[in-house]
Amino acid sequence: MFVRAVDEPHAIRQAWQRLEMGIGALVGRKFFGAFDVGASEYRACVQIRDRDGPKALGFESATLPGGMYVRARLRGGPPGVYEQIGPTFAALTRQAVADETRPSIEVYRRRDEIDLLLPVRG
Repeated sequence: MFVRAVDEPHAIRQAWQRLEMGIGALVGRKFFGAFDVGASEYRACVQIRDRDGPKALGFESATLPGGMYVRARLRGGPPGVYEQIGPTFAALTRQAVADETRPSIEVYRRRDEIDLLLPVRG
């Protein structure tokens, strides 16, 4: 399930706050960020559990697309690690041909570790 935001830091922070407040306990949850370059839209996402009701919480639901991705791992504490996301995705786009039909994905592995996945053409 997810919350949409325009591609602006303030709006993205608000989307994460809304998502986290809506689901309650964060422990044991899998969190993702998905950025659609073409639409300039960011989605703050959390994996759905059986007892979750996205619509009742005011969230939308969708599935993150599969396929081939190149990955970079960021380590460091917030908020500094978040400042590395944009420049790291830019570096990945210089290394591979991005598939702009799919979103770039942030996988929040731990508080201080984020995997960045850039979709690439297969």
